[in-house]
Amino acid sequence: MDTLDGLKTVVAVVETNSFTAASDRLGISKALVSKYVGEVENQLGIRLFNRTTRQLALTDSGRRYYEEAIILLEQFSAMVDNVTGEQTAPRGLLRISAPVTFGEMRLAPLLPKFIALYPDLTVELVLTNGAIDMLEEGIDVRLRIGGVDDSNMIARHLTNFPLVLSASPNYAQTQGLPTTPEQLGEHHCIIDSNFRIGKQWPFISPKGRAETINVQSGLAVNSPQAVREIAIADGGIAMTPNFIVEDALADGRLLRVMPEYTTLEFGLFAIYPHRKYVARKVRCFIDFVLEQFSKK
Repeated sequence: MDTLDGLKTVVAVVETNSFTAASDRLGISKALVSKYVGEVENQLGIRLFNRTTRQLALTDSGRRYYEEAIILLEQFSAMVDNVTGEQTAPRGLLRISAPVTFGEMRLAPLLPKFIALYPDLTVELVLTNGAIDMLEEGIDVRLRIGGVDDSNMIARHLTNFPLVLSASPNYAQTQGLPTTPEQLGEHHCIIDSNFRIGKQWPFISPKGRAETINVQSGLAVNSPQAVREIAIADGGIAMTPNFIVEDALADGRLLRVMPEYTTLEFGLFAIYPHRKYVARKVRCFIDFVLEQFSKK
């Protein structure tokens, strides 16, 4: 067993809290994970884990080993980058997590260009709207709309997505369109239940006056893409991030509503573990995304 293999294996078991999950993360068999952990324990003459059929718990020695192993692996990665130089392309597996709709509509179309820039990388995109444990699931970087309050993670701001109002041309023709927020009370509004604001829609007038309107709605859905489709089908006025509806606005399936008023905007952040060294593959991906969104 290579010393680095032992370090990586123990770290993977600690962070996934499972020999099976560690084997998936490392791409080796569960038997080999168990073998490597056993060899590290034999070499050091200590027990790293207390194992039962239902539970896996770190010993005090195991905790100290893990804390030192993280530092050594970071130092090794930094050394490799320093020796090979920035001209050497990053390689290996890069696991990215992103919200479903954003990932499908905005991130996925960018990945072929990213892979063309870094052909030695293998990219795995994990789309989920739920909470995830990045360390346990082996995620290198997570794109998230909204920040993070986990002190073990770094949140780097990438761009902002303002919310916009839109409706179909047929809705506009049959129902008319509001010109002020107060007039929204006379219209059918489509609620995205992902938003905490619910039916309380905030606005800032062209003169800077802030107000919140309690809109009328008989329809709520937990998908911004579904909100868009309902609006296209003449279902009412939608409030969505601009990237959700920009294609429909461009081809005329939707019309902007009250474009002179502004409302909320959501920040897009890259989330990654709070460590001294950030892997070059992660840095390259974040720089790529920053560049792509700076062009928008």
